[in-house]
Amino acid sequence: MTLFTLLLVLAWERLFKLGEHWQLDHRMVAFFQRTQGAAGWKTLLMLLCWMGMVAGLLWVVHGLFFGVLSLLLWVLVGGLCIGAGSKRRHYRAYLKAARQGDDQAGKQMAEELALIHGLPVECSPEVRLRELQNALLWINFRYYLAPMFWLVICGPYGPVALAGYAFLRAYQSWLARRESPLLRARSGIDRLLHLLDWVPVRLAGVAYALLGHGERALPAWFASLWDRRRSQYQVLTGLAQFSLAREPHLDPIQTPRAAVALAKRVTLIIVVVVALLTIYGTLV
Repeated sequence: MTLFTLLLVLAWERLFKLGEHWQLDHRMVAFFQRTQGAAGWKTLLMLLCWMGMVAGLLWVVHGLFFGVLSLLLWVLVGGLCIGAGSKRRHYRAYLKAARQGDDQAGKQMAEELALIHGLPVECSPEVRLRELQNALLWINFRYYLAPMFWLVICGPYGPVALAGYAFLRAYQSWLARRESPLLRARSGIDRLLHLLDWVPVRLAGVAYALLGHGERALPAWFASLWDRRRSQYQVLTGLAQFSLAREPHLDPIQTPRAAVALAKRVTLIIVVVVALLTIYGTLV
């Protein structure tokens, strides 16, 4: 059911999910606005309550109507947690502004895409475009690769783990947009996601390393296995840049497009690997 759910959710997201209406990030805004203050224990408590609610729903519908309700709940959770419809809209708005030469609108959309880690203020255009590429690669990881990992790796509890990860992702985005950096640090959200992203980043990094300069990318990937100083964002984007470094970071349209194309290839590779492993496991 995991593979079928994943393929169905990805197909639906690509065809119809063009906005934020069906994203958990948007649905959780009203809840986050009611929270007062931020603390690590409060973040964990909210996470456990949310995951417990999803687990309870799965337990209630288990076995009803020959499993149809369970499948629908899997698809619903996957549809809410996988996909970056609003980010895709911002990306298209950025490309439109870049074509029209509207620097102000392009800068605004680029900052929205780089909401979590931001863009450098005083730097050359080449560095700024490379950081925009990194932001797009991180969006693909946070909204596609990492959710797919938690859905697949946790088996029958996949929707619970997926919902928990998406909740933390939504909370981090809300804090980055609405609250101060001090409050965000006090919530412990960055540290918690850093731990949860460690394994998925290394697995996604394998695909990026294989698509890049192997003689340089693979040693960098092995070094990342013992790297405790750099953030997961730096590890992932550093490996991806081995592939993107072949092209100059000068064109405001083609540069981000190259990152999106690379991210799509990596996503496709991982989906194919998951499908092959699932089929093999079923046959064996």
